[in-house]
Amino acid sequence: MWATPIDLYCERPDPSFWAEPVNALTNVAFFVAAWAAFRLWRRNGHGDRAILALILVVVAVGLGSFAFHTLATRGAMLLDVGPIGVFIFGYVLLALRRFLALSWPLALGVFAGFIALSLGLAVGVPRTVLDGSAGYLPALAVLFAIGWPQRARVLGRALLVAGVLFAASIALRIGDLPLCGAFPLGTHFLWHILNAAVIYAVLYGAIGERQDRSFTRAAAC
Repeated sequence: MWATPIDLYCERPDPSFWAEPVNALTNVAFFVAAWAAFRLWRRNGHGDRAILALILVVVAVGLGSFAFHTLATRGAMLLDVGPIGVFIFGYVLLALRRFLALSWPLALGVFAGFIALSLGLAVGVPRTVLDGSAGYLPALAVLFAIGWPQRARVLGRALLVAGVLFAASIALRIGDLPLCGAFPLGTHFLWHILNAAVIYAVLYGAIGERQDRSFTRAAAC
């Protein structure tokens, strides 16, 4: 079952390992995003282990996606979606506690609702609708819901930029198969590139927010 080949993307003509070279190789964008975020974290992260953990998850996102776009099996698909889910859920929990300053009971309640909605859309909406992208819509909404009220701050601007990029990224993911006849390479590789930019933007915002809080505390002393 787990070794069953699957073909979900325009670029793949057969089950061979390198049948999706562009989709596979554009995963390097996630490693670039992780490296850039790590460098920023070393300079301004104040040893924040939560953000460092998210950066390490980004590396797993790149590795998992590469595995999926080369092996193209049901088992490899779990390696792809698993780290993505961990990053999204981890960042949302961080945002609820740190950006919105919710208490642990309230944060966990909202977090549970977010997970239920995301998984419900991912499982309940047929893949033929939005090409399996419905589960990402709650994450898109969170970017704007948190970013817009804080648009005057580094965090808010970073999340709004990430939201615009993520909306474009989802549109390109949805368009991969419908545009296949006109564009045989497909558009899924752009999902990788834009998502790497989204990931860097949200990490930039989180690190900037931590730096702002440190500066505010120092100024108050």
